[in-house]
Amino acid sequence: MKNDIKLITLGGVRENGMNMYVAEINNNLYILDCGLKYPENELLGIDVVIPDFTYLKEHEDQIVGVFLTHGHADAIGALPYFLSEFNVPVFGSEMTIELAKLNVEDNPESAGFDDFHVISDQSEIEFEDVNVTFFKTTHLIPGSMGIALHTTDGAVVYTGDFKFDQTSLPAYQTDYSALTKLGSEGVLVLLSDSSNAENPAPSVTEQTIGQYIYDTFNYHHSRIIVASVASNIIRMQQVFDAAAKTDRRVYLAGHDLERVVRTSMRLNDLVLPTEDLLIDSKKELKDMDPDKVVIIQTGKMGEPIKAIQRMANKEQNDINIEPNDLVFITTTPSTAMETTVAKTRDMVYRAGAEVRMISDEMNSSGDASQNDLQLLMNLLKPKFLIPVQGEYRLLDAHCALARQVGMKSDQIYLPAKGDVIAINQDDMNVADSVPASDTMIDGIGVGDIGNIVLRDRKVLSEDGIFVAVVTIDRKKKKIIAKPKLTSRGFVYVKANKDLMREASDIIEKTVTDNLTNKEFDWSNLKQDVRESLSDYLYEQTKRRPVILPVIMEVNQHHKRTNKKKAKKSTSKPENTKKQEN
Repeated sequence: MKNDIKLITLGGVRENGMNMYVAEINNNLYILDCGLKYPENELLGIDVVIPDFTYLKEHEDQIVGVFLTHGHADAIGALPYFLSEFNVPVFGSEMTIELAKLNVEDNPESAGFDDFHVISDQSEIEFEDVNVTFFKTTHLIPGSMGIALHTTDGAVVYTGDFKFDQTSLPAYQTDYSALTKLGSEGVLVLLSDSSNAENPAPSVTEQTIGQYIYDTFNYHHSRIIVASVASNIIRMQQVFDAAAKTDRRVYLAGHDLERVVRTSMRLNDLVLPTEDLLIDSKKELKDMDPDKVVIIQTGKMGEPIKAIQRMANKEQNDINIEPNDLVFITTTPSTAMETTVAKTRDMVYRAGAEVRMISDEMNSSGDASQNDLQLLMNLLKPKFLIPVQGEYRLLDAHCALARQVGMKSDQIYLPAKGDVIAINQDDMNVADSVPASDTMIDGIGVGDIGNIVLRDRKVLSEDGIFVAVVTIDRKKKKIIAKPKLTSRGFVYVKANKDLMREASDIIEKTVTDNLTNKEFDWSNLKQDVRESLSDYLYEQTKRRPVILPVIMEVNQHHKRTNKKKAKKSTSKPENTKKQEN
């Protein structure tokens, strides 16, 4: 039987995070991961970004299920938004499913979902013409799995995040025999992690990192604040072990972190070296000597760098950075975060503390180095390779590595978001494309923020807003009250009286000209005010604020009875109308 195999990249290519890939095999859709990404600086006010589900909505009845590789946000973060629209089964390891449940329960739209299925590396799920198996991989969290979709043409293999570490603990060990078996049975196409593909040096072992954390704790004689991603379970274990060995206790800052830790402890994937290691309350924390304390800070949604900034600026209600503290950053920030990290370090030093980062002193990563990627290709011997999980330069570096181990250019494809890649035994080509724009989450809004709103936010952040309020009587064709002008983020009004006075005169003239026009139109009036003001303000300041004209219409009617009543009465405007942008 000839299979109709297509691979669709809805996220996770040419970007950092938001992994989501669809294997379409004989008209059935197998979804591989459902992740989010954190916004870059230009996405002002956006909380997170998730993939575009448009194509999946159009083919909802073809979805077989969602198959998850591990429990980090780049693999499971978009699941609550996905499950609020789709009712399909979700498969993953025990740890992955438990963390996915925490995310899903936090979203009211998906809180009732319960079609979760726990799998292991021994599981085999049989569908109509595809068998799905899983293989253990090494990452920063227990229960990481690669996924293989077996067809008669060979397997479609997706690694998820992985690396090779010969010294890893049993819960984190790669199953090399499963990889060898997959390679001998035949791999049609490999979708492989590219997040660390530019790195020629092998990552240090987790044993080495654990020793480094212990040494840091041992030689610092005051309070230590550890910045880490909440779901980086192996780093949590290393911090716990080092704290116990140096006679310290650990305080978990934040409800999200505590939930992840408690869940990991319940599954025996995170073990307390001593029973009283965790500090139970803020009161107990305050009563302890600083040199006996370790505080783990992850921040909202596991963003430790932003949390450290707030602590350095004394903006936290409970715990802030104090002189002599050590801020120990154990997460490896992405390239896009380098400027933010540099600013954060400066804030910490201004607060009188010092900073150490694991990534400054050793090559630490949870993702495969160049040697790891080439070893994987030699074990699996894929007919075709599609690098995924990384920005363009990383995908391109992965392509070069594949050519070094003997793969030809027509066996490798560097994908873009939305590509539909058709694959058979003979060739691989782009057959089509599907919608794959970013869906932005802002508060409770899902996808209601687009490029126009972001553009307005950017303008507001750069040049501010200028509001002009005018009251008119259209029947009498006159201005009732002089324009009231308000500026926010544009100029300081008291220091620019001449500018404001001239702007007021321009508005009066523009409004009067429109009132005397026989073909009066509200939209034309507001547009004329915007244009005349914009030209003047740019001429004077070389800035273009957002101009918001607010036009108040008042029809004045006075009832006159007799002179005595007229003297006592005060005329009031009636039929007031408000016209604004």
